[in-house]
Amino acid sequence: MKHDFHVDFSLADVSPEEIGLYRSGLREGRAKLASQGEAYGGWYSIPFRYDGKELRRIKDTAARIRRQCEVFIVIGIGGSYLGARACLQFLGESFPREKAESFGAEELVPEIYFAGQNLSGSYHADLLDLIREKEVCLCIISKSGTTAESAAAFALLKEALHRKYGKEEAARRIYAVTDRRKGSLREEVIAEGYESFAVPDDVGGRYSVLTPVGLLPLAVAGVDVDELLAGAADQNLQAQDTYAAIRNALWKKGKRIEIFESYEPSFFYFCEWLKQLFGESEGKEGRGIFPASLQFSTDLHSMGQFLQEGTPIFFTTILNIREPRRDAVIPESAGGVLGGKSMNDVNRAALEGVMKAHRKAEIPMVRIDITRGDAYAFGQLVYFFETACALSGYLSGVDPFDQPGVESYKAEMRKVLQTM
Repeated sequence: MKHDFHVDFSLADVSPEEIGLYRSGLREGRAKLASQGEAYGGWYSIPFRYDGKELRRIKDTAARIRRQCEVFIVIGIGGSYLGARACLQFLGESFPREKAESFGAEELVPEIYFAGQNLSGSYHADLLDLIREKEVCLCIISKSGTTAESAAAFALLKEALHRKYGKEEAARRIYAVTDRRKGSLREEVIAEGYESFAVPDDVGGRYSVLTPVGLLPLAVAGVDVDELLAGAADQNLQAQDTYAAIRNALWKKGKRIEIFESYEPSFFYFCEWLKQLFGESEGKEGRGIFPASLQFSTDLHSMGQFLQEGTPIFFTTILNIREPRRDAVIPESAGGVLGGKSMNDVNRAALEGVMKAHRKAEIPMVRIDITRGDAYAFGQLVYFFETACALSGYLSGVDPFDQPGVESYKAEMRKVLQTM
């Protein structure tokens, strides 16, 4: 591996014999994914066969967008936005304009905002105010074009662009990622002439980070998408299998909640992506491990008591960056055990201390260490969890690629709207 990506299962409280019980199921799951016969299994081969022409077009389009605007708004919900947002935060959340020299002196990196990930009128009204005096481009990401949150936000922002630029110029500033052939958004793309990219037919939203859904916004933000894909292709297959098996073994031992613990704020939206990935993939037919996340040390001061002495129905997966981007030294005036130490050293002490406390409380743990928080490592993390999640779903006896419960609440919401 180019980067160290280490998964420690030694504190998971699952024996090699227990893991071995899942060996044949894992082989069957791998065979399903490798066969490309699964209706939504196309993501599995993406890092190893990405279309070079499409990747070039994504980069060229991103360069054009950077020349067009100061603000780039990504409109979408769930898998249509979480992957890109998670990556941007993971890499540092903001890309200051003074660091845009890699694109050439004439190119600046626009501010990236998100819309359509909620139905809050306040949020979207504030966003409209924020962009009023700025040069703007939109990226609408929706396979169908009818999802309520993204459809409402797109209509609001599109109308704002029409007023600002006129319909013809607005169309040149609207980019779409949608179904290749069908749906209301594809029809609008054809009618209005928006530049567009296709969501692959065989890739579902929560597995779409490494498609134009994630790659176009990330390329606009200056992320090295080649490194992202290279990291995704750099994997430890045995670790994926073992993680999937351990999760199912812990389910059998009564563990119903998986807590993703992290010690860097840059993991916040990545954990949100994980919650969707595992929640939608496994939570069906009365089964599934409930995915939750905690940001330490912040949440230790609210959830630490429960973790140590509450109902023992959970296990933890710890996400750690060995070499954080930056550091700060605590002044000697702090005194005691803190004075003169670096913040990262204190953070590491928190991690090790919590793990020791968890161990004493007999909480099963899996620890994942990456070297640095860069695009390569993000690709490694994304593909590791995508594959482990799919395999874990197979082992638990569910289809990891459908989401019938989501369609149910959408139908009920439409009924309510029709009565208003």
